[in-house]
Amino acid sequence: MCEGGPVNQDWEDRVAAAWASFDDYPQERAHEFRALIDALVAELPADSPLGPFEQACAWDSTGHSDKAVPLYREALARGLTGYKGRRAKIQLSSSLRNVGQPEKGVKLLTPELDAPSDELDDAVRAALALCLSSLGRDREGLSLVLGALAPHLPRYQRSMANYARALVDPEA
Repeated sequence: MCEGGPVNQDWEDRVAAAWASFDDYPQERAHEFRALIDALVAELPADSPLGPFEQACAWDSTGHSDKAVPLYREALARGLTGYKGRRAKIQLSSSLRNVGQPEKGVKLLTPELDAPSDELDDAVRAALALCLSSLGRDREGLSLVLGALAPHLPRYQRSMANYARALVDPEA
């Protein structure tokens, strides 16, 4: 079982292999990559949230945020949760920004700042920062990015974390 419903490891491995081959598909062959993903999705139960998620990723990765947005929404509406659900929210927010709806991306990702921590925390902050920047809220976005970067620095972690806070709270 995975977060999206019953699938077996063989299917997951074949999806991972398809994504590992993504760079083998230049833009003029993007439709072939999407067909590969569609074929794998066709093996899933009709109501699986993994299907629209993988299809959204394929459209998104081949430059079609407009086609990805409804598919990400469908995956989440079907109950995609856990790690892939969080990925869907990050990717959906980025796609929403790309189609001129960054405010919806902010609304979607802001609650993720308080979600249980995982390896996607920095991606949440990066995508949210881009949405905020698109709304002219650059200081908030920079604060998020510096806050995400600070723990990874070999030195200056405390200083950078303090600077990040001061960008949005001058009394910090």
